[in-house]
Amino acid sequence: MDLLQAHRAIQGIARQVLAELALQIDAQDTEASIAAKATAIMASHGIRHTWYYECPAFVLLGSRSQVSISGRDYRPSDEKVGEINLITVDVSPALGEVWGDCARSFCVENGRVTAQATLPIFQQGLQAELQLHSELIEIARPDMRGGELFAWANARIQELGFRNLDFLGNVGHSIATRRENRFFIEQGQQKRLGDMLCFTFEPHIAADERWGFKHEEIYAFDADGRLSPI
Repeated sequence: MDLLQAHRAIQGIARQVLAELALQIDAQDTEASIAAKATAIMASHGIRHTWYYECPAFVLLGSRSQVSISGRDYRPSDEKVGEINLITVDVSPALGEVWGDCARSFCVENGRVTAQATLPIFQQGLQAELQLHSELIEIARPDMRGGELFAWANARIQELGFRNLDFLGNVGHSIATRRENRFFIEQGQQKRLGDMLCFTFEPHIAADERWGFKHEEIYAFDADGRLSPI
């Protein structure tokens, strides 16, 4: 198995972990309990390590929905989910030097995660994330520099009526084998997207002062220069 295929396999596990986790969240959960559940589900799939500091599952909800901090400084809170909430879970599984990196925002209504949110702000946030990812596939090209993608993404976030919440302002990073070797999709980044084996796209956005949305995938170009999730 080549390296890209190995990343593809572990990313598939990351998506499955988040899908299973959504079915286990209830009103009594907290960031801490959700992180523990995600870690246990990863272990059930044979994943017991993370590449992101000591933070296999980064969970933010409620009053911390719009918080943006490094996993190095993250500590899960004991605030309960309750009846209405938005929960963002970012998992970073690792098998040796092979990484996955996947995030989803889960809408909670009536104390359970719902796939069909009824609150307009939830609908708008989820739709904006999906639109950004859909448009990324259309506009990205191997010779595009990271700084160009950064500028495009931030312009589109604003045009959609949202703002970028990321504490560094970036919208993704390359997938590497060491944290310090990542290239960030940030202002002035001259690295070409096609020079990266694969990279994340993970806009963290908000339209109001309460809820922050995130949707993360890892992307790679094929031999014809077409971008798709791995």
